[in-house]
Amino acid sequence: MEKALAGVKVLDLTQFEAGTSCTEMLAWLGADVIKVEPPKMGEQGRWMLTEKPGVDSHYFMLLNANKRSITLNLKSDRGKEIFIELVKQVDILSENYSLGTLESWGLGYDRLREINPKLIYLTIKGFGTYGPYSKFKSFDMIAQAAGGAMSLTGFPGSPPLKPGPTIGDTGTGIHAACGVLAAYIQRQRTGKGQKVEVAMQEAVFNFVRVPMMETHITHKPVERRGNRLGNGVVGDIFKCAPGGPNDYVYMLCTSPDMWQALCRTIGRPDVPEDPRFKERKDRAEYIDQLTAIIEQWTSKRTKQEVMIAMGEAGVPCGAVLDSVELLNDPHMRERGMVVTVDHPVRGKFTMPGCPVKLEDSPADVKSAPLLGQHNGEVYGAMLGLSATDLDRLKQQGII
Repeated sequence: MEKALAGVKVLDLTQFEAGTSCTEMLAWLGADVIKVEPPKMGEQGRWMLTEKPGVDSHYFMLLNANKRSITLNLKSDRGKEIFIELVKQVDILSENYSLGTLESWGLGYDRLREINPKLIYLTIKGFGTYGPYSKFKSFDMIAQAAGGAMSLTGFPGSPPLKPGPTIGDTGTGIHAACGVLAAYIQRQRTGKGQKVEVAMQEAVFNFVRVPMMETHITHKPVERRGNRLGNGVVGDIFKCAPGGPNDYVYMLCTSPDMWQALCRTIGRPDVPEDPRFKERKDRAEYIDQLTAIIEQWTSKRTKQEVMIAMGEAGVPCGAVLDSVELLNDPHMRERGMVVTVDHPVRGKFTMPGCPVKLEDSPADVKSAPLLGQHNGEVYGAMLGLSATDLDRLKQQGII
């Protein structure tokens, strides 16, 4: 079955996570993503976070599935010539270098769009390509701080806290994939490429638009409130058996029906008639007592048992699944969100799969490539270079 993005060619110059997560999504959806890496070492994510010197890191493998890898020295004149020939034949180019890097090599957007007017050029930067902060470097936690996520995360009186998910990186990558696909659809009508820019700070800011809505009312910074929702809504984590560090569920009741169902499920249909809990404003005042009543029931059951019981009763409830539990979760495996791939060096590797499910284009997750693994097939097919040509270029340090 032909994939949704079959025939779309991407030159991927991204490194680390914000850019690579974008191009991995495009690859999952069927694009031919050709990862361009420096000879010998490859992109920094391959080796910076590996526990085995000389072996690709799990970090790299998680972010570069379904791609092809070629090596090319973009600082050399011959390497630039080869790169330009590749640019003429692709639909999308993606990069997240520091501001001005490609321009310093004579390969910036202004030049590349002259070479290929249909090129969609994606640039991901920490703070964008213009504005007072545009020259500043960024990583995930920098974006989470400057984008507002850290100010909202934590408990009352605690310092700001970095959220665990890398929304500054992969969150930016998903925004970038959306932008690239929009530009591609527009090109179908106009025949013209364009520059797509995504700033990590702005992607995080987009994620916190709803948590920050209180500011529109109070005109003050939103305070950190931990896990508990206010205003008498049952919304918090609750302890479960056997009492381990992640043995909790999160439950949320947003309607009277959910509230009644919760009380019936824990065997306490009398609770809604208790004067302390009858009205929402009262529940807000006696929330600690209500939490104790609920935990009398949850603490005697595992988080999976609580989640199933509440889910069947119509009460939104999620077990706090840790990383090991997620990789072994039967629901995730059945839906193809946890997959096992064969890596040429590491062997069997279990990882998260593609979260986007297309009925007519299911994602087939493949292992991340070895460095330069596809030099022969890419350079041969796209540029007509022979094995002898490639050997010569390798000896010259071009590939």
